[in-house]
Amino acid sequence: MEITRETDYAIRCVLYLCEKREEITMIDEIAREMEVPRSFLAKILQKLARASLVKSFRGVKGGFQLARPPARISLLDVVEAIEGEVAMNLCALDQALCGRSKYCPVHPAWVDIRKDFRKVLGKYNFEKLKKTGERQKAKG
Repeated sequence: MEITRETDYAIRCVLYLCEKREEITMIDEIAREMEVPRSFLAKILQKLARASLVKSFRGVKGGFQLARPPARISLLDVVEAIEGEVAMNLCALDQALCGRSKYCPVHPAWVDIRKDFRKVLGKYNFEKLKKTGERQKAKG
């Protein structure tokens, strides 16, 4: 599995907003600093807002801000806000989508992989990621 460019950009956006935690940040600034096309970023921010990960503010001083603390936003939250529910195979999301699920020898593996993958993505919150980035910058 490979994440999409849209998901990569969404992760960059959330990381940037972590740095600007108390500020309302304009979309042009986020796009410029995170090297994301502005029009694409607008669509991404809408998805993040629908998932209650960011708040949007309208008007002249409008922009975006995290909707909750970075420690309460995981990679799983962002990936699923952009991609939808994570699964290697549709049958792991809904057994009814495949008539073979009841007797397929691989179906239990897809279900286990989905659980494990969601657990791993869920353990990486943006507070941890931000601190990791700060340590990497300090090392030079």
